[in-house]
This record gives sequence, C-alpha cells and structure tokens, in this order.
Amino acid sequence: MRKKLSFLSVLALAAVLLLAGCGTSSDEGSAGSGSESDTEKDVFRVGLEAGYAPFNWTQMDDANGGVKIDGNAEFAGGYDVEIAKKIAEGLGKELVIVKTEWDGLVPALTSDKIDAIIAGMSPTEERKQTIDFSDNYYKSDLVMVVKKGGDYENATSIQDFSGAKVTAQLNTFHYSVIEQIDGVEQQPAMDNFPAMRVALESGVIDGYVSERPEGVSASSANENFAMVEFTEGFETSEDDTAIAVGVAKDSELTEKINEILAGISEEERVKIMDEAIKNQPAAN
Repeated sequence: MRKKLSFLSVLALAAVLLLAGCGTSSDEGSAGSGSESDTEKDVFRVGLEAGYAPFNWTQMDDANGGVKIDGNAEFAGGYDVEIAKKIAEGLGKELVIVKTEWDGLVPALTSDKIDAIIAGMSPTEERKQTIDFSDNYYKSDLVMVVKKGGDYENATSIQDFSGAKVTAQLNTFHYSVIEQIDGVEQQPAMDNFPAMRVALESGVIDGYVSERPEGVSASSANENFAMVEFTEGFETSEDDTAIAVGVAKDSELTEKINEILAGISEEERVKIMDEAIKNQPAAN
C-alpha cells in the first residue's frame, strides 16, 4: 500500500511540476517581452555630459534633486537636469540620465541610445541638418572667463584680447567666434569645461569663451577666476546663443516637449538657473 501511494504521489507531483513548468515558461515569456516593451515606453532617456555647470554637473549623491546616472554610482544635477525632470513628468515617463561625452551626444541620439539631448546645446544650422530641436528653453550671452587680477579682467571689448591665448570647447560655436579677435593666439579646443578651468588656473591659457551662466558658475566656484562681460562682444546669431532640446529627426516628442516648455514661465526658468548656480559643486 505504501509503495502504491508513493508511486501515485510521484506521478501526481511530476504532473504538477510539468504543468507549473509550462505555465511559468509561458508567463515569464510574456512578462519578459511585455516588461521590456513597457520599460522602453515608460522611460525618457536624456543625454548630457554632466560637466558643464550650472547647466549640468556630476555629484556623488542625490542632494538638491540630483538624479542617478544610468549604470553609474554618480548623480547628475543642474539646470538641464531640472528641465529634463519637468519634461519627463509632462510626458508621464521616468527620467533616465545617460552620461555622454559632448562629441557623442548627437551620435547617441541618432543611434537611439537616448531619446533627447538636454545639455546646454544650441540649435545651430549645422546641427539641424542631423537632428531636430525643440523651442528654446534658455537664452544667454557669450563671456570670457579669465584669471582674477590678471591682464584681462577689466577688458570691455573682445579686441582687448589681442595677443591673448584663448580657447573654447571642442565642436561648439564658442570656439568658432574666437577668430573675431584680431591677433588672438587661438589655442587648441578642449574637450570639456573642467579641463579649460584647469588650463586657466595653471596659466596655459589666458581665457576661455563661455556662456554667462557658466561664467558665473566658474567665478563663483573659484575665487581666482573672473567673468568678463563685453560692451563690444562677439557677433552671433540668435540660434547660437539659444539652448534647446535635441531630438531625432521628425520625432513625435518635439510637439509634446514644446507644449511642456511653454508651461514653464520665464520667471520660473530664471529661478531654476539661480538655484543651479547656488547649488553647483565647487569642483564643477
């Protein structure tokens, strides 16, 4: 009797396991594919370099609203991150920050590794040939960051930098305007702003071209730096000094993003920038 019951028990158990196995396989398959699809739909992947304070920077925790960087122990903060949060919320998606080198942002967008570039990027005509842009979410002026107490702190015209060693970030219009300075010693472009700050601190360069928020940020973070604003400045187009969200060509996100940006008042944008300048880490 015990042997018969044991045999029946084994058969029953095998049947249960077989049915459970089939059910699990089917459920996992459908859940897995559904989960992957849902993940793609429910996230808003934003690319930025996290090295252009106060627009974007890297920090070690979530202080002041920092957002975890995808696949990284670090967090991103700054004006761009706050704008990205508002856009993600308006889209009903979870914000995912993808830290990307400046030169890699457009390729990352065109290869679908990110959904948008929110990185202090200007909607220049050259870039518009490859990607589309939203309406502007910030407008700024060009400045020069120099050593405090140096030969150029009191400059009022870009021509006061004749003979100076000047640079700007690689593949930006900032670098192209340097040639407007007669007799300038234009130095090789640099990959990022932290590198330019180090070069300025060490005397390798006399100044670098930037936008006003970064100039305020640099002079606030380092007491040895000063920001020069010009009465006779660089000639630029409106697109050069504007900042917009980069999206893929003919993206359905463009119209939605524009609607969200339209809901952010100029007063609120100024407040967000002021907070970003105040909250920036000293090292950025």
